[in-house]
Amino acid sequence: MAHPKRKISKTRRDKRRTHYKAELPTLSTCPTTGESHLYHRAHWYEGKLYYKGKVVMDREEA
Repeated sequence: MAHPKRKISKTRRDKRRTHYKAELPTLSTCPTTGESHLYHRAHWYEGKLYYKGKVVMDREEA
């Protein structure tokens, strides 16, 4: 098995890892309700489930 000849310093290791960052999720605005939501996700608004600007499901009041 290969072994490194020298220890890699913490600075050098961390420089290599600078590209691993947590990114903010991309948000979209619903054309019907004006609510912001994650792309390709359904979202609830006033008791109705919307996807692509259309009502997919209606929460029934009991």
